Amino acid sequence: MGTTRISIGFVGGGQMAEAMVRGILAAGLAVPEQITIAEPMPARRESLAKEYGVTCTQDPAILCQKSEVLVLAVKPQLAATVLAAYRPLVDERHLVFSIMAGVTLRALAEAFSVPVRLIRVMPNTPALVLAGAAAFSPNDQVTDRDREIAMALFSAVGTCVEVPEHLLDAVTGLSGSGPGYVFAFIEAMIDAGVLAGLPRPVAEQLTVQTVLGSARLAQESGEHPAMLKGRVTSPGGTTIAGLQVLEKGALRGVVMDAVVAATERSRALGG
Repeated sequence: MGTTRISIGFVGGGQMAEAMVRGILAAGLAVPEQITIAEPMPARRESLAKEYGVTCTQDPAILCQKSEVLVLAVKPQLAATVLAAYRPLVDERHLVFSIMAGVTLRALAEAFSVPVRLIRVMPNTPALVLAGAAAFSPNDQVTDRDREIAMALFSAVGTCVEVPEHLLDAVTGLSGSGPGYVFAFIEAMIDAGVLAGLPRPVAEQLTVQTVLGSARLAQESGEHPAMLKGRVTSPGGTTIAGLQVLEKGALRGVVMDAVVAATERSRALGG
């Protein structure tokens, strides 16, 4: 994107929108004066305006007038109502992002009265701490410049990749639902530490840091997880004893089944 800043409007001022605002400002992609949030709740509008210095409004017309980029950041069950309100206001100059799960590019396109550059995005909740993983799919109207904007916006809250739309259900099953699997694993590790005799606060601290550090090592080293696992697995040692139990319990197979089940559920909900 270079140093060019853009005006961005968020339809909805929930947690994901706030995370993006925080990341966008930290990355210098926009200044507070270039960010507008349309949010129905007065207390939330006041809180966001005070915290980030952005403009908050109830009026969709103000949002569309002030913004080149629109981010639809409301719950999917509100899609019909929200899209109806914005239908007469969105025109060819707008680039529209949607993070509404299950709302297809085709459905989005049919909701507007003119051809619109649309990008559908599947983010995940670690974006709340600027460590998210997002995938996006553009429609045929989208330009290379629009793709650069997508990469910049969602890289500001973690990492971002482009995939064809038919793979977004798999993204949902893997990284969208993935934090739930990881939190379940963390909880199990903590309970295991307690079972082994550690005080719960100690088990919590050690477990969370172990998962965080392992993920960071995998990310920053660029090495295959199997190689990293091999480095901590001594012949006849403690790690291989623990890994044998995980293999007996079919940990890898269960995780694979979980991702596939979530992917299939995403397809069913979207269909």
